[in-house]
Amino acid sequence: MGRFSEPYQERARRALAAEGIADPAPDEWYSQQTWLNAFETIAEELQPHVLDRLGEQLPTVAAWPNDFDTVSAGLRSIDDAYRQNHRGGDIGSYEFERTGDRSGELTCHTPYPCPFDRGLIRGVARQYASVDAFVFLEETGETCRRNGDDTCQYTVHW
Repeated sequence: MGRFSEPYQERARRALAAEGIADPAPDEWYSQQTWLNAFETIAEELQPHVLDRLGEQLPTVAAWPNDFDTVSAGLRSIDDAYRQNHRGGDIGSYEFERTGDRSGELTCHTPYPCPFDRGLIRGVARQYASVDAFVFLEETGETCRRNGDDTCQYTVHW
């Protein structure tokens, strides 16, 4: 949240406090549903694009594998990082498949909101793409969690 303005940070802290997380600590574990509820409140109060930005920042603030230096390896690492930062229960998955020299498909089977996942995917791709690369992400699957489905699929070009 550090890259957001103070008013945005305060609103996010209030959303977390309403879910019982008054002072979030990086080394503590919290219920996934608590975070999902807070995300819903943040999206309603601050617009869904804030979730996109949160997802984009996640690779720089969460525990993340970093023994690679390519976009495809970075996108493949999303599932490992997801499992590293969650515990217990059926948490879902992120599945990456490379489809071209500079493209791939990522299927998200998680309870997180679509804007959050889009930001996450874009953030990871930008982190490992060459400086002159343009990262483009589009929703290409026939299903979407926004419509009550279990998965969303994105095609990423870099």
